[in-house]
Amino acid sequence: MSTKQQIATKSNRTKMTAGQYSLTGFMGLYAAACLLPILLVLVVSFSSDQSIQQKGFSFFPEEWSLKAWQYVLGYGRQLLVSYGVTIWITVASTVIGLIVMSMFSYALSRSCFSLRRQLSFLLLFTMLFSGGQLSQYLVETTIYGLKDSLWALILPGVSAMHVIIMRTYIQGNVPESVIESAKIDGAREYRIFWQIVFPMMKPTLASIGFMKAVGVWNDWQKAYLYISSPSKTPLQLLLIRIEKSIEFLLQNSEQIPAAEYMLLQQNMPQESGRMAILLTALGPIMIAYPFFQKYFVKGLTVGAVKG
Repeated sequence: MSTKQQIATKSNRTKMTAGQYSLTGFMGLYAAACLLPILLVLVVSFSSDQSIQQKGFSFFPEEWSLKAWQYVLGYGRQLLVSYGVTIWITVASTVIGLIVMSMFSYALSRSCFSLRRQLSFLLLFTMLFSGGQLSQYLVETTIYGLKDSLWALILPGVSAMHVIIMRTYIQGNVPESVIESAKIDGAREYRIFWQIVFPMMKPTLASIGFMKAVGVWNDWQKAYLYISSPSKTPLQLLLIRIEKSIEFLLQNSEQIPAAEYMLLQQNMPQESGRMAILLTALGPIMIAYPFFQKYFVKGLTVGAVKG
């Protein structure tokens, strides 16, 4: 290689490195901008309500306070029970949902399956039409008897979009020759699925599983409809009830003696309490996300054109 070519190559490398540094700096600033609201929520949760009322939300409050966290953590045992219930229903619903949807998507990916078109039509039909929440509630309580049962929160709802993503992933990443070779060796469909196809679906299972887990973790409406026992109350429903109790006591001040109301207003956090509630629910998801982030690009970009 001549001297001019070496200089040109070094110059191109320098330009690429500078571009990469610029892109890294830009993405770093963008990431910092995305993290600032979370940092603000954290700071406000440790601020006193008086400083919030005087100065508003600020990264540098005039007075720090632990009242919000003391109020939330004051629920003690019930908070731990609700955490345990939420973890259980999230893990169980996610695992069962992934198994059901992956088996369904594998069946739809097989061209030799005789009911493939009919089931695909029914799957797409559910994306446009549904029976509604009232009919679902009546069926699950009167027919299945799931009132005040954790199975009402665990039994998975099959997402048509997730099934389509899994089916597309199987069609694009599981070679037909591998399945045919397994059949020649005498393997049946169940063995092919569990020993060959299912392990190869790891990226899409991780990405869809995380999205489903977040949805189950954040859902409080189903628990509000079905659950009444304190021992079965998930975290989100408990936090909603804590916030509603704060709003109720502060909005019904005329029914409370003036002295008691002043003492209540001083000891009960409002804005900082809401932020503490938010972080209590958001914390585990933020911790779990980095472990699943690497699977998102590979698991969801299943329709990319391969060159």
